[in-house]
This record gives sequence, C-alpha cells and structure tokens, in this order.
Amino acid sequence: MNRPVRTRTDPDEMRARILEVAEVHFRRIGYHKTSVADIASELGVSPANIYRFFPSKVAIIESIAGRVMNEVAEIAFTIARTSAPASERLNRLLTAVHQHSKTILIGEKRMHDIIVAAVHENWATITAHVERMTSIFEAIIRDGIEAGEFKVEDPAAAARSVKTAFTPFFHPTLIEHCLQHGEDTEASLREQIRFTLKALGKSD
Repeated sequence: MNRPVRTRTDPDEMRARILEVAEVHFRRIGYHKTSVADIASELGVSPANIYRFFPSKVAIIESIAGRVMNEVAEIAFTIARTSAPASERLNRLLTAVHQHSKTILIGEKRMHDIIVAAVHENWATITAHVERMTSIFEAIIRDGIEAGEFKVEDPAAAARSVKTAFTPFFHPTLIEHCLQHGEDTEASLREQIRFTLKALGKSD
C-alpha cells in the first residue's frame, strides 16, 4: 500500500518567500509600519511560523538591507571584472556606486531608510559590505600596479584610503544631507576621483 507523500516547505524557500513579502511591504508602506503579523497574514501563516525562520523583525530588515547591499556589490564586481584599464574601472565603479545610492534615495526612499538604519546601528550586513567593497578596490589597485598605472607600494592600505575618501559619496545620510542642501555631488565626486587617481600615481 502506497502512503501519501507529505510535502514540506524547504526552509530556504520559505525564508525567500518571507523576504519577498517583507520587501514588498517595506517598499509600499515602510519598514516601521510593517509588522511581522502583516507579513504572516500575506503568507497565510501565523507570526510564530515567521519566527521559526527569523528571530525578530530586525533580522528580517537586516536581510533586506543585505539584498540592497548585494545589488551594490554586484555593480562593483561587474565593473571590476571588465578588461578596461584599472584607472578607468575605478573611476566607473566609484561613479556607478554613488549614482546607485542616489537613485535609491530619490526613487526608493523607504529602502534608503533601511540602509540608513543599518549604517547607524552598525549591522553586520554593513560591515561585511564595506569589507567586500574594500577588497574590490584592492583588486583593481593591484591590477593597476601590475600594469604600471599605479605607483603605490601597499595596495591594501591604498584600498582602505579609497574607502575612507569616498565614504561621503556612499554614506546614505551624507548623500541625503548634500542633496537637501543643493550640493552638486557629481562634480565633487569627479574632483575626488581625479585627486585619488593622482594619489595612486596615475599620470594625466
């Protein structure tokens, strides 16, 4: 006699479904106004079931922040992997990441608010993202040194300096402050890129 097969939701699949529903709610009404009960209701489960996969609402928010950070990292990786000269790749990467951050602020304000919370509360997601971006900077700088474009001796230290120099163009609160005061962040970014490339030893 054949026994009926019991189907169980794969844990990874359920986590993904929870995050998809949560992100829709966060984008529509904001993470402050979205409750775990809202997410559970949309999925047709109890809040207790949500807590089986995420220990708290904050854990859900942090995971959504991680998704946004992954988008940024993918932009950086895509540019870093091209065959363009190192100086050009660094220029394009820094510009693209800044423009993406501005796009989120202007077009996805509620997602921007999540990133602000993540940065201010120093979530592990942000720390990991900063480390990942610094590693990408370092890889490009190493390529530039090998190609004779850059003259620095310590690519790791140079990458950390690049990270620090461009924090004002990546930090969500600082970008928002600049835009609120009508500052031309694009012009400032271009100046900072030119200065950085010269500091790395790039000649005009």
